[in-house]
Amino acid sequence: MLIQEARTTVVTTNGLHRRRFYVGVSMLMGIIAVAGFWPTYFGPLVSGTNEQPPLIHLHATVFAGWLVLFLAQAVLAATGRLSWHLRLGRIGIGYAVLLVIVGLYTGISRSADRLGAGGDAEGLLFAAVSDMVVFSAFFGAAIAYRRRPQIHKRLMMVAATMLLVAATGRMSFLPAPPLGLPVRLAVWFSPIALAMAHDFRGRRLIHPVYVIGLGVFLVRIFSRGFIVGTDAWAAFTRWATTLVA
Repeated sequence: MLIQEARTTVVTTNGLHRRRFYVGVSMLMGIIAVAGFWPTYFGPLVSGTNEQPPLIHLHATVFAGWLVLFLAQAVLAATGRLSWHLRLGRIGIGYAVLLVIVGLYTGISRSADRLGAGGDAEGLLFAAVSDMVVFSAFFGAAIAYRRRPQIHKRLMMVAATMLLVAATGRMSFLPAPPLGLPVRLAVWFSPIALAMAHDFRGRRLIHPVYVIGLGVFLVRIFSRGFIVGTDAWAAFTRWATTLVA
């Protein structure tokens, strides 16, 4: 009886430790987002010098709200409030749809402005579209696997990490690409890298979801050179920007 109780205690403690790990990683994501956007958005906002248009404020609010929602879900799961976790998850589905709509609209709108100014509209639109496509794919898979927590939470981790690419791209204090590309990738991938290390330490294996996620991220990065600059993507960019004209 004592042995059984001891085993139960160990299992419970390990499960609690694993759930708390996701709270810590969620907080890390928030730190990365704030640090990345501090020079161009949050810093000027605090100092009262932020003169961004309303659409950018909406975009920042929605994406910051997603990180808060993700952290809240991790806290609810870690503290055993699973019924509230499920309820908030239903709201999260609608919120994710809003996030994708705002992300795409903002990307197209900024691309239209850049196209009018003669800038790199194609590259900007590729970033917006590819980020939202990858996020939607992993978030949709997470919803499909919501009754399988071990897969669900890892898919959510990958989906949330995808959204950090813009923050790491704006970290002016890091070395500039191409020499600084490995550093920026390390910062961007850090939540998944920590999760993989956590899995390996506790389970002696790395979950395939993380491997697939990193693979998709790399495809997203290196496919840019094969897509942006083509006549087909230029035509798509011109068409897409007419939607917000």
